[in-house]
Amino acid sequence: MTVPDALTKQPDEHEAPAAKGAYTYRRGWLTAILRPGGRVLAMRYIERILQPGEKLLYSGTIHWVVYGPAIVFALIALALLTLVKPGSTGFAWLIGSIAFWLAAAVTFVSAWFRRWTTEIDVTDRRVVYKEGFIKRRTIEMNQDKVESVDVNQSIMGRLLNYGDVLIQGTGEGFEPLHNIGAPLALRNKITAR
Repeated sequence: MTVPDALTKQPDEHEAPAAKGAYTYRRGWLTAILRPGGRVLAMRYIERILQPGEKLLYSGTIHWVVYGPAIVFALIALALLTLVKPGSTGFAWLIGSIAFWLAAAVTFVSAWFRRWTTEIDVTDRRVVYKEGFIKRRTIEMNQDKVESVDVNQSIMGRLLNYGDVLIQGTGEGFEPLHNIGAPLALRNKITAR
């Protein structure tokens, strides 16, 4: 079975465990394999903290626009590469191109890691924002404490469907969540009751 088939396959209630001594954990559409000793593989943060009877309504992350600086660096590197000609000035253009390729790689990996480790989830009881991998930072707010949800989108944000979201609570509030993909859908899930 290929990976896409495994992701779209509906779980069978009578499937055998994945390995000897392991058992399969299911909650909603998520399936995780638990090994002896309790180690969980392929499970998101929100799935580990859901309370009994709590339902996940919406999951989001940072928009792909965070790759923008890496794309700009790669385009500059490509432009510098076209200027390379034999001679001493050509060597300088080549060194500049290599430097911009390295900058593009570093900013791409940084943006990918930030996007991979950031989760924005709405359940029927609370809103959860998690970022980080080793140094983790989470913010949670109960749904009944949410007063308003503000969405700020630039013209480019409107075109590409990303923006900043600020969730105001009674006596507290989230700091602005920047470059969130589909911010209006997130707002609608938070404010719909």
